Amino acid sequence: MREVDAAGMAAGYALDALVGDPRRFHPVAGYGKAAGTLERLLYAPSRADGAIFTAAAVGVPVVAAIVANRMTRKRPLARFALVTATTWAVLGGRSLRREAAAMADSLEAGDLGASRDRITHLCGRDPAALDESDLARATVESVAENTSDAVVAPLVWGAVAGLPGLVGYRAVNTLDAMVGHKSQRYADFGTAAAKLDDAANLIPSRLTALLTSIAAPVVGGGTRRTWEVWQRDGGKHPSPNSGQCEAAFAGALDVTLGGENVYFGRTEVRPSLGDGGKPAAADARRAAKLSGVVGLAALGVAVVTRLARRAR
Repeated sequence: MREVDAAGMAAGYALDALVGDPRRFHPVAGYGKAAGTLERLLYAPSRADGAIFTAAAVGVPVVAAIVANRMTRKRPLARFALVTATTWAVLGGRSLRREAAAMADSLEAGDLGASRDRITHLCGRDPAALDESDLARATVESVAENTSDAVVAPLVWGAVAGLPGLVGYRAVNTLDAMVGHKSQRYADFGTAAAKLDDAANLIPSRLTALLTSIAAPVVGGGTRRTWEVWQRDGGKHPSPNSGQCEAAFAGALDVTLGGENVYFGRTEVRPSLGDGGKPAAADARRAAKLSGVVGLAALGVAVVTRLARRAR
């Protein structure tokens, strides 16, 4: 059935590319609400309780996916439909590119108010503290990170583990977004979710950076130069994974990323990644284009990997 899984991932990717996220009743949003309810039941300011929450919130959907896998083992059409729908639900490439392009439009129009409103769709920074260059930088950084989180990583885990891999990765990444940040409430409770997300993204983030290096010429960059910036700067970021993607995008787009990031109630200073100038509106649009090419390349890697596992 691995060839059916590969076909389903390709079809799900095509659906995401054509129509984007479901407008209503999004399964990931539904999962987030369920996980939020579970958090309220299990929350306590300790790492042990956070680990129990993470195990339950990830384990239940993965077990359900394993059961679905077995139930469709001899039903290829049902398996194809299930993998297609799940892949569509867990990917977010079109929405990411659409938001980046819309941000570029707002910035090019000089509408700073609209740009500040829109940046909240991409990241959690305080928009009041962002000028035009900061908004462009935040967009490029978000596109770089989410190319891995919303496209490459789900496909990698789908290639490795099929339906349970797709579902499990999206559960892990969603939990990290919910409780993995370093706020006072989640400093201990969110540790397990954050660590699990780091582990789940270790290979996908580096594959994203590698594919970005290869694809750099489509946005006027150089493969060798992108590789060099990635290797030099990828480890500077406080995140073991985000820095890989951001450094590669900085090299491909010939911009400098990093600097002061103001969130609601806290400020972080990130190291500089890349050697170019400050990002501008056009770079947000180029980042979206680069993300699309990287995502398509990742699909190719995922399909070949899944088929190769079937052949073996």
